[in-house]
Amino acid sequence: MTVCRTIAVSAAAGCFLLGGVALAAAVTVHDARDRDVTIADPARIVSIGGAITEILYALGFEDRLVGVDSTSLYPAAAREKPDVGYMRQLSAEGVLGLNPSLVLAAQGSGPKETIDVLEAAKVPLVLVPETFSEAGLLDKIRLVGHAMDADKRAECLTAAVSDDLAQLRELRAKVTKPVRVMFVMSLLNGRAMAAGKNTAANEIIALAGGINAIDSYEGYKIINDEAIVAAKPEVVLSIQRGKDSVVAETVYLHPAFAMTPVAANKAFISMEGLYLLGFGPRTAAAARDLSIKLYPALAPQAEKFKPAALTADCRK
Repeated sequence: MTVCRTIAVSAAAGCFLLGGVALAAAVTVHDARDRDVTIADPARIVSIGGAITEILYALGFEDRLVGVDSTSLYPAAAREKPDVGYMRQLSAEGVLGLNPSLVLAAQGSGPKETIDVLEAAKVPLVLVPETFSEAGLLDKIRLVGHAMDADKRAECLTAAVSDDLAQLRELRAKVTKPVRVMFVMSLLNGRAMAAGKNTAANEIIALAGGINAIDSYEGYKIINDEAIVAAKPEVVLSIQRGKDSVVAETVYLHPAFAMTPVAANKAFISMEGLYLLGFGPRTAAAARDLSIKLYPALAPQAEKFKPAALTADCRK
């Protein structure tokens, strides 16, 4: 273990002296609030956002996780960590009670009152940007890696993910007739909540070689029957949400979807939520799997696509 003799030397060498032991120097990250956050001690982390937790595990920092949110479902070991609740319904007491030295939270975590309390508590809080694109995914990995003072590990993981995205582009290029896909988050009392532009659903559909049937608005909105018919979806895509999951028969029997190719072709796909929409290291693999479901004829070519991010050793 290296010991720094003076503060001047330590600053140049990237470490500082504390009780005769050299520790890594503080790092600064620029987060989603357009702020610089200085991190001196990433030893006790609360991770809020399933993709962030997944990245931390991929980089080998699971031992530093003292808490996660309820969307942190992968890997399975993450579910054994103390749970601070749903990322948009956090309590400051639940987070601060774990005595974190760093909170890494996905942009959009909240409520605002909780974020304000966490900031006032002087615990370094990094809001990780949620930009649903290939570049945004790679930037997310780099930011989390830099926050952990582990840029080389992050380079390893971004290289693996970049390779996966390149393979995915080759697969996508084989699509000759893109399918119109409507992502339905919920279908309650006959009313569908569908994903528009600037959403994870919109981007994963595009990555898989499909076309979002909804392009008239941004975000997730309740749409009426006329809009469903006008969108002419060929496939409905949804996520598995336990008892709140959208199911195929409900879609096929819906009066509006019954007037679209969805019902005629019995074309409904449901996938695990974090895998499909999380925009973490497995995103290219999820898009590959969705592409096979949309275009079964691509299965032979897709079998050659072995996602590097699933096996890359970027933990040291």
